Amino acid sequence: MFTLLNKKGLLSEAYFKTSRSSGPGGQNVNKVNTKVELRFNIKNSQYLTDQQKEVLLQKLKHRINSEGELIITSEATRSQFRNKKHSISGFFDLLNNAFATRKKRIATKPTKKSNKKRLELKRKHSKKKQLRKKPGI
Repeated sequence: MFTLLNKKGLLSEAYFKTSRSSGPGGQNVNKVNTKVELRFNIKNSQYLTDQQKEVLLQKLKHRINSEGELIITSEATRSQFRNKKHSISGFFDLLNNAFATRKKRIATKPTKKSNKKRLELKRKHSKKKQLRKKPGI
């Protein structure tokens, strides 16, 4: 969806913040800033059109903070570089999914064969239940 030029432009508007990761990891977690946070201000972007901004603000409203920033974090690996790459790819995946148009669902009816099969299974199930009853009831 995005060209290489657009990607570089959007990344130039984003800024990265690093911090210490949480969770297990021993001494490495306590001394190395491997967690990467990508912040992108949608409202101030010069590479997105007004219509694209509206779509993003609407579709990603649960991922945007009060300042209008889209925040993506990554602390999957012990490497800051790999976490940065992971957050960048997550950022573009999120944008591509937000701009993707959904195909309209076409309602379909069950086929005659599937209806017949369903009714036959219901009859078998009913018969099985009837056979479990005590005689004379």
